[in-house]
Amino acid sequence: MSIIIGIDLGTSTTEAAVYRNGQMELLPNPDGSVITPSAVGIDPSGNWVVGEKARAQYLLYPENTAIEVKRKTGTSEKLSLGTAKYTPVELQAKLLSYVRSYASEYLGENVDRAVISVPAYFNDVQRRETIRAGELAGFTVERILNEPTAAALSYGLDHLEEESHVLVYDLGGGTFDVTLLEMFDGALEVKASGGDNQLGGKDFDERLMEHLFTRFQAVYGKNLRKDRRASARIKEEAEKCKIALSSEESYRVLIPAICVLNGSPVELDETVTREQFESMTCDLLQRTHDPIDTVLADANLSEAVLDHIILVGGSTRMPMIARDIQDYLGKEASCVVHPEYAVAEGAAIQAGMISGEIDPAEGLIMTDVNPYTLGIRTADGSREDCMSVIIPRNVTIPVTRTERYCTYDDYQTKVLIEVYQGESSIASHNHLLGQFRIRDIPARRAGEETLDVSFSYDLNGLLKVSAVLVSTGAEKGIEIDLTNTQDSPDLSRWKEAENAKAYRTVIRTAERLLSKPSDIPEFLRDDLRTSLDALKLALVTEDSDAAEDAEAHLSMLLEIVRDEA
Repeated sequence: MSIIIGIDLGTSTTEAAVYRNGQMELLPNPDGSVITPSAVGIDPSGNWVVGEKARAQYLLYPENTAIEVKRKTGTSEKLSLGTAKYTPVELQAKLLSYVRSYASEYLGENVDRAVISVPAYFNDVQRRETIRAGELAGFTVERILNEPTAAALSYGLDHLEEESHVLVYDLGGGTFDVTLLEMFDGALEVKASGGDNQLGGKDFDERLMEHLFTRFQAVYGKNLRKDRRASARIKEEAEKCKIALSSEESYRVLIPAICVLNGSPVELDETVTREQFESMTCDLLQRTHDPIDTVLADANLSEAVLDHIILVGGSTRMPMIARDIQDYLGKEASCVVHPEYAVAEGAAIQAGMISGEIDPAEGLIMTDVNPYTLGIRTADGSREDCMSVIIPRNVTIPVTRTERYCTYDDYQTKVLIEVYQGESSIASHNHLLGQFRIRDIPARRAGEETLDVSFSYDLNGLLKVSAVLVSTGAEKGIEIDLTNTQDSPDLSRWKEAENAKAYRTVIRTAERLLSKPSDIPEFLRDDLRTSLDALKLALVTEDSDAAEDAEAHLSMLLEIVRDEA
């Protein structure tokens, strides 16, 4: 079989590895480094630059360079490079294409299969967009693997006989994950995962940047925050300062000619102590505690049972991380895996398991969990927008669960099943995955007809939802491939539909709102866009029933947006 590589597609850096001939190999890029900056840009000649060249260009041409794109995954935001705009998927694809190119050159064969890691707390939209980026880069993405699970694989391959509870604490450049695993008899069983997709080393850098901006403004009276080139240089120095303070008590930030005042160049000269840095970022550290508590609670375990706490991610090199873990959990964290390489190595191990490079007889077995709650929208008598949970978060997959529901209105003859993913008790605040309708329900009094709704979630990310009308046995369902990225029909053709006029007002209203995403509460943006696309798709495919259902849901969301405003 063709070779499969593992890729850690990180916010700040990207690494790739391969497991072959019984050994792990990290794959060097053309610069000879196994660490590639996650930067993409267009140089003055109009050519794409990726990796170290793009990172270096960022200081001179920040307007033509994109960094930390991973933070934008799953959003509708487009990033400007010069006069053109690109989606996060397109820019991630450029980075992955670069990885594919240098991996193929190093391995001496065409590499077109990969396992790509993602934060454990990525939702299905973010996972699908990661897969799509891989596909645009020319990869067949064999598996999306949670980053802490990958790190645990890197550790577990050399500790097959160990029986222990392991907490993986993964603080990367842009995201934070925490995963609790149990190891026994060569098996790695994920018990629970949690995290914060908006917490990482980038946030610690930004605190330093804000400190430097404030100090410069206090001395010179000039605000550099909107000066893109000055900001890029300050960001570069803030990162160096953060790294230096991991081993030194203070660091002098000196940036000559940061700007010109009264015709003369002015420098930024500021010394930052470790104590100052830790003081200005202590609240960020506190944000890691809730996910830890949630994971322990979901696994129904206490910190006393933890045998190992494994640090992963370059940001865990900050001394205050280990101190905080010791204080909070009462146990010393260990550096038994390489913080920057462990995730790529774990992805490569998973790749080796898929390709057969790692013999199943070696006994390495892995189970995982679904990171988000899955359920349907129901009514409870006081409101009609309740999230009824069918598969709770952190249930080991594969899993099948069934719940029974009854009709809500007298003489009800149809019911819409809306499938959601998320943790809010209000269904519409979660992410809509799909919907279908059961018809021809016998017209009886409310509560007299019942439906069994079943969710079946497999290892490959396929969620099968079915509803059976108990009295007649009539069944209908939907398959939701949480990793499917096949191109959809051209939604712009909705205007050509025969009944498009009837839906024009609600569509235009939603489009106007989405053109200014800051006007929409964050928890509603993805659902509003999904519902809008569902209505357009129904019109394009001439499915009048689906259009009716989608319009009703979209109208409900628009009403919620108005209420929130």
